[in-house]
Amino acid sequence: MPGAAIPAAGCREEEEEAEAGPPAEGAGGGCWDCDPSLGCKPPSGGALHRGHPASPGAAGPGGAGRVAITGSLAPAATLSASMGGFTVWDYVVFAGMLVISAIIGVYYAFVGGGQKTSKDFLTGGRSMSALPVALSLTASFMSAVTVLGTPAEIYRYGAIFCMFAFTYGLVVLCSAEIFLPVFYKLGITSTYEYLELRFNRYLRLCGTILFIIQTTLYTGIVIYAPALALNQVTGFDLWGAVVATGVVCTFYCTLGGLKAVVWTDVFQVGIMVAGFSAVIIRAVVVQEGIGRIVNDSYYGERLNFWDFNPNPLQRHTFWTILIGGTFTWTGIYGVNQSQVQRYIACKTRFHAKMSLYINLVGLWAILVCATLCGLSLYSIYKECDPWTAGMVSALDQLMPYLVLDILRDFPGVPGLFVASAYSGTLSTVSSSINALAAVTVEDLIRPHFRSLSEKQLSWISMGMSLFYGGVCIAMAALASLMGALLQAALSIFGMVGGPLLGLFALGILCSFANGIGAFVGLISGFAVSLWVGIGSQIYPPLPERTNPLYLSVAGCNISTGNLTSTESPLTTVFSTPAAERPALADNWYSLSYLYFSTLGTLITVAVGIIISLLTGGLKQNTDRRFLLTKEDFLSNFSCSKSETPEKVEVLNRQSFPVAAEGTDNPAFSHIEMDVASAKSKANGLHI
Repeated sequence: MPGAAIPAAGCREEEEEAEAGPPAEGAGGGCWDCDPSLGCKPPSGGALHRGHPASPGAAGPGGAGRVAITGSLAPAATLSASMGGFTVWDYVVFAGMLVISAIIGVYYAFVGGGQKTSKDFLTGGRSMSALPVALSLTASFMSAVTVLGTPAEIYRYGAIFCMFAFTYGLVVLCSAEIFLPVFYKLGITSTYEYLELRFNRYLRLCGTILFIIQTTLYTGIVIYAPALALNQVTGFDLWGAVVATGVVCTFYCTLGGLKAVVWTDVFQVGIMVAGFSAVIIRAVVVQEGIGRIVNDSYYGERLNFWDFNPNPLQRHTFWTILIGGTFTWTGIYGVNQSQVQRYIACKTRFHAKMSLYINLVGLWAILVCATLCGLSLYSIYKECDPWTAGMVSALDQLMPYLVLDILRDFPGVPGLFVASAYSGTLSTVSSSINALAAVTVEDLIRPHFRSLSEKQLSWISMGMSLFYGGVCIAMAALASLMGALLQAALSIFGMVGGPLLGLFALGILCSFANGIGAFVGLISGFAVSLWVGIGSQIYPPLPERTNPLYLSVAGCNISTGNLTSTESPLTTVFSTPAAERPALADNWYSLSYLYFSTLGTLITVAVGIIISLLTGGLKQNTDRRFLLTKEDFLSNFSCSKSETPEKVEVLNRQSFPVAAEGTDNPAFSHIEMDVASAKSKANGLHI
């Protein structure tokens, strides 16, 4: 993800009357006089021009996009000052968001008797309904990286990113109809618990450890990188924001458990949409209508929705987004603990499926908002790109830059946007903390300390939330020190999802897959994914593979000697001269990043099937509860059945050995598979 930076003081000229329309009454001509320490003032004898960002909040038809800068660029600190920093009201709005999030945590810590068991804490007692869970799934998906990065992506590469709307539909369909039925009927808390039931405990341990490493690394960058971008553009206190968000997030996760996480997500997704909406509405006003934004985007080639180039080396085409994106996001929605833990907390399987389908509407809404913000960015800055001009040092600073440019005349509204970005951070981090606590308790503590009571496990779960909250803040600090290396590590660990998706697909779809085949397939998938992933970090794809669109600085009037480097320390990992690029660099290593997960999944499944067949997989008897069956699919059409039997609560396990190779496990009832006898066959265990 690109790094961060800042606005420049400069000389801004009005567009020609033919394009911008008549000037505001009393507007004079000429160029503004700008001083790096004092900012800009109108030319002598001239009044404020309509549309000058130097006049508070005013940005007419020419608006912020008509920037002419002469002389050397101002230093970063001066640039923030010239754009206007954060006011008291902005901090009040941000603090209000944190306080309300904390209050929700306190409420769920005590309502209904608090968190009596680890199941209450980790899965909300399996009593959640579809709507709040759906909004929580959407909020968890939409981190601050989405708020800041997606509009910048559309500004730089165009609206082909909108093709993810089709991808999201396929992802939700696969998750709801393939993975959810199996996880829900087993009543498991940790998705990696399935790997032991279906294969063996070693694969469960592999999955758990990989998830913990991947999630802690990801959470560190999710906390730190947006804070850095916002700090460098707005002057918003960096470590104050990092520590405040980390502490508040840990506080409500530890006190309120999953219910607090879900309901704070509901609140935070509202804040995120409000932040996006404020930017879109103001941009439409500035540009005098949505028509101008669409027109500018069309002539600037930003409405590049359809590109059917089948070449897998191209970064974004219809096929890479549809195929590669589906595998990538199914690895998150289908099998990732952070997401699965939410929908299996629903009170019935119908509510669980509905939460995924309602969440799809939320994903589409967020995509539309981010796209409109990206197109607004281009329309406003089409003649003077702030990134190329050195006003910001990285693309993810464009949204904060735009907010300060067009919204600074509205006290508290820039603070609302920052609150929306940090709401994205809070929702993602709280999901991660709760999921990390769940896999630690269920996969590492419970199997080895069977004598612990539910009350003790509840306290341990709270302790784990507190511990992982501290770890996430520490990882944010580590991110500030490691810079590019952490970004490289994040890209590499992002490939964990592909092979793990392949592992779960093997277990659920292939009855003959065995532990040996699954393990060899997992290792093979990782090896290939890491090979292409590390290669792509060392030899980044050439521009013709990424298709960046043209950005103009014609309206800036900057001499080339004054341009500053726009390379971000967070994305520049290695620099390799073009002459040293091997043949693999422009072929294998240039594979679209969206296909990394696809590659890992397909290789894991293919190798797993072959090895399983060679090692006697056809001779084993696999319990049908661990597979996707015809009954699971047909149950979608049996609406007349009572929902009560579908309510699968986590079982209170007794001490028993877990057999390998997916043989029958007495700890689970046949509630989903044998509706008629569900009430009488609970295996004598407390449900």
